[in-house]
Amino acid sequence: MLAAWGYTVEGRRVLLHLMAGSKEDTETVTAFFEDMKMRGLNDPLLVTSDGAPGIIKAIEVCFPRAARQRCMAHRMRNLAAKVPEDVWPDFKARVQAAYQAPSRAIARELAAGVVADYGREQERGVACFMDDFEACIAHLRFPVTHRRAIRTTNLLERLFLEERRRLKIIPNAFGERAVLKLMFGALVRAAERWRSVKITEFERRQLAAVRQELDQEYEAMVGLHAKLSKDEIQTRKSSSSRT
Repeated sequence: MLAAWGYTVEGRRVLLHLMAGSKEDTETVTAFFEDMKMRGLNDPLLVTSDGAPGIIKAIEVCFPRAARQRCMAHRMRNLAAKVPEDVWPDFKARVQAAYQAPSRAIARELAAGVVADYGREQERGVACFMDDFEACIAHLRFPVTHRRAIRTTNLLERLFLEERRRLKIIPNAFGERAVLKLMFGALVRAAERWRSVKITEFERRQLAAVRQELDQEYEAMVGLHAKLSKDEIQTRKSSSSRT
């Protein structure tokens, strides 16, 4: 089951989409995203997901002007599984300091310290910590008061866990359509209790600045790719003329 929720420009938390899906491959998730785009969804400022390769690829293809955030709850669980229990409390404090730093620049400095101090003894943990690190600190672009709410997918994880619990006691006569309706009803009921985030006028200006920055990054990336393609074509022409 694939589901998406988000925050509106007014700060309301809303359910965006729900779709039956047996796996999280690029094709399935792309179809999920494209359906939302067909219904009017533009590139959001941020898309938060777990580390499934299919989801990451679909986000990059469908929402090229959005920042991508790795779910911090998933990442911390992954780290805990790769670091010995006696080392974990100190290691956890260090990585959380980086993930929750005041800015991305400070986060990178703190990450360098983690690598320097733990790189040899905790190679697996440090490799996991540095994997997709920029996506782990994407939320630091945004207003401080919003960061906790946007850096995990916990909201949907908890709902799905509860529905799985309920379905265990229901006979297996349900088909896909019935289960989808059950999940939709649960999400709609939950959405009625979701809290909004407060957005001040100053925070609106911050978000507008983030949008401008993301657009500039996208345009620079597209321009670079166009230049590389042009240079490659020119190189091929030059090679052909010599032969």
